[in-house]
Amino acid sequence: MASDPLQPEGGWAGPLQARLEVPPPSERGLLFRAVSRISHLFGRPELPAVFPLLHRNPRLFWGWLFFASRLMPWGRLAAPARELVILRTAWLCRSRYEWGQHVEIAERVGVVDRDIIAVTRGPEAFSNATLRTLIQACDELHQQDCLSDDTWRQLQIRHSDSQLLEIMMLVGHYRMLAGVLISCGLPLEVRMEDNLKAFHARIRSLIQTD
Repeated sequence: MASDPLQPEGGWAGPLQARLEVPPPSERGLLFRAVSRISHLFGRPELPAVFPLLHRNPRLFWGWLFFASRLMPWGRLAAPARELVILRTAWLCRSRYEWGQHVEIAERVGVVDRDIIAVTRGPEAFSNATLRTLIQACDELHQQDCLSDDTWRQLQIRHSDSQLLEIMMLVGHYRMLAGVLISCGLPLEVRMEDNLKAFHARIRSLIQTD
């Protein structure tokens, strides 16, 4: 596994090797292969391994795919804010696969390197009040499954009731998914590994000057 200049406390979680293999294309079923071009909706030339992995249980997969797509890419939160929420959740869960995938997505939707670094440091690292409150919400939902009164009030100032529900479900969904990915030992794809290495090379100077 590639060396990470940024790692969560305790390191990335997971077994030493994959426990549940990603099935090859020939074993994925005609319907799955027919719709596997959904990778282009995510701006990817190839299908992320998480999709064929979860398709090992087709009965759950299709319902999950519809639900997950309502959060990302077709959620109602601004894409950069959404990606910072997902990244903070991945960091707190110590899910390297989720982190690596969403570093790349965050870059594509315009999240700057300093904000990705700030995700690893917590709410206080954000000067923007809206982002600081969102990251605080991630921490509280991760730690006690309940938003504090103050965080709830701060979220209400800037978000509709519909968006409040989406924020909580976004965190909850990616916490659940992180547990599955970690337990299965799903490794990052080669292209995502290369992107993460490039990101780490860029941020070394930022980390040293902070």
